[in-house]
Amino acid sequence: MKKTFIIYLLFLLTFYPVRADEGMWLLPLLEKLNISTMQKMGCELTAEQIYSINHSSLKDAIVIFGGGCTGEMVSKEGLLLTNHHCGYGAIQQHSSVEHDYLSDGFWAGKRSEELYTPNLTVTFLVRVEDVTEQINALINDTMTEVQRADIIDKTGAAIVDRAIKDTHYKASVRSYFGGNQFYLLVYEEFIDVRMVGAPPSSIGKFGADTDNWMWPRHTGDFSLFRVYADAEGKPAKYSPDNVPLKPRHFLPVSLKGIEKDDFTMVMGYPGGTDRYMTSYDVKELIEDRLPARIKIRGEKQEIMMRHMQADPAVRIKYASKYSRSSNYWKHAIGQIKGIGRLDVYGRKQEQEQRFMKWTDADSQRKEKYGDALSLIKSGMERNQEINMVRQYVSECFFQGVELFGFSLQFQMLARELEKEKPEQEKLKFVTETLQKSAGDFYKDYDLSLDKEVTEAMFKRYFSDVSPDYYPDFYQTIDKKYKGDIQKYTQDWFKKSIFSDSLRLEAFLKKPSLKVLLNDPVYQASAATRKLLNQWNN
Repeated sequence: MKKTFIIYLLFLLTFYPVRADEGMWLLPLLEKLNISTMQKMGCELTAEQIYSINHSSLKDAIVIFGGGCTGEMVSKEGLLLTNHHCGYGAIQQHSSVEHDYLSDGFWAGKRSEELYTPNLTVTFLVRVEDVTEQINALINDTMTEVQRADIIDKTGAAIVDRAIKDTHYKASVRSYFGGNQFYLLVYEEFIDVRMVGAPPSSIGKFGADTDNWMWPRHTGDFSLFRVYADAEGKPAKYSPDNVPLKPRHFLPVSLKGIEKDDFTMVMGYPGGTDRYMTSYDVKELIEDRLPARIKIRGEKQEIMMRHMQADPAVRIKYASKYSRSSNYWKHAIGQIKGIGRLDVYGRKQEQEQRFMKWTDADSQRKEKYGDALSLIKSGMERNQEINMVRQYVSECFFQGVELFGFSLQFQMLARELEKEKPEQEKLKFVTETLQKSAGDFYKDYDLSLDKEVTEAMFKRYFSDVSPDYYPDFYQTIDKKYKGDIQKYTQDWFKKSIFSDSLRLEAFLKKPSLKVLLNDPVYQASAATRKLLNQWNN
């Protein structure tokens, strides 16, 4: 059998050989738990060469690209390699009808031609630290989940503050292994990132949605960027004076080729793991949540694609949005098939039966854990309807209607205007922040497309969800518009300051609480957020 290990670095490592045994491993645990086995299988690196705090190591070459993709440093001059689909948003951001880098590709012939990409970050892992004892010392079995979560959040925040005090680092405390262990993760984030090269989409996205999440792939799925820093190698805002980052470590490229049974190790940042799901979670996933995602996104994407095919400018504006939506639409389809083919639900039930047998064999275990599965089951059943509604709220409204999420950014403006005497400096800061956000939003926004999607999403939610869970604006549709969603949607866009960039610009020059609170888009998004907060409490 071929001996292959795949190591995913997500804040954690997943140790995954071809044979059936598997585990989950954090980087600091390699020396204690894994390296001897890895070396027996052909790994020529030491644990210190993979993960070290005091010296350069492999972890210094593997980065978080953007919001969660993986990138690899491949030169001493800050050059970074990542997937084409990870760089897709940046490629789209720089594209226009005149310079269609999505279709034609892009290559910088010299450093001065590299394109600075606003809001794109590259993040390096500095260190991982076990803080389980610090947190567990403050929690116990008698606490409610709300009390426990509150203490974990506050303790984690204090740990983070101490860890990054007097540094430029960022940090977070995350739970692992079903909330049984806690780790501090310290990062260094760079914000001057420039696009260097990308193949045309005919290569980078070959096969498109049809081949997405399918193997083998035949795609040239790569793009190149460069990370820049100040003269001291520290993160800095974009400046022509910045220089290419000299990373602590980069991956050299070998042309020697590979042989059968060569040891293989891959490090990366996947989104997470659902390995701790119970059979009840799996059942809800395949019967409720995934089918809902497939149906709603499929309907939205059909509208988006029709508009994109009709207008080259709209195609470029919505290329990245469509790709993000279709990515997990296709993923959901594959998950249902894969879970069924592998009988994940049945295997979870077998695990739970073994757990109950183990529990029942000891009176102390039975007293402590005997009700665990029944409590989980009753909780899942009790929340099943609300969980389904949450899915619809997310897919139909906040991921379906573009103006929903955008208008919610104006809550910070409303809070300032509600004050008896608004702070002028704070008000200026808020309006300037929103003006910048508006510029980014309208650059890739098409009113005609969003109108059609919005009407479809309002109708889909109305059709599939119980009236008990309608946000308040459905009462307006019923009473004022006699149930006519199409007419309500038309007025919604006609009357809102958010549907027109010039109207919004004029509003931000002279913001008014009355105008904001009476805006139909703001009212609808606020009513929907209120519905969600009601369940959270």
